[in-house]
Amino acid sequence: MSELVRFGVSIEEKLLEKFDEMIEGSYNNRSEAIRDLIRDKIVEERCQDSEEEAVGSLTLIYNHHQRGLTDKMLKLQHHYHHLFKSNLHLHLSHDYCLEVIVVEGKTEEIEDISKKLIALKGIKHGKLTLTTIE
Repeated sequence: MSELVRFGVSIEEKLLEKFDEMIEGSYNNRSEAIRDLIRDKIVEERCQDSEEEAVGSLTLIYNHHQRGLTDKMLKLQHHYHHLFKSNLHLHLSHDYCLEVIVVEGKTEEIEDISKKLIALKGIKHGKLTLTTIE
């Protein structure tokens, strides 16, 4: 484990109050919350690099009655088979399903296939969440 460094931060009182309200009940102290915010920003920046290796999840909500949709989804997934690691399929209602797909690979490729899947007719909502492996 690396050595902890203490540093001071100047912040407007009202902004600090809002921050304290936001983290209340979630964090034991401000330091933990600030560390998480810094880590999150570092991951966000690293995921901007198209060559960065990333892992993540693609969540899709779709109408399974949409003609040809599942075939198109499977065809795309087979074309990018090296990115897809696992998936979870749930029946939400008579009409809608939830698909959570675990992905791993270059950020650019993951974003490319995710956009293609989300854009298919019948997909109600899709969201890609990425993080770095390191």
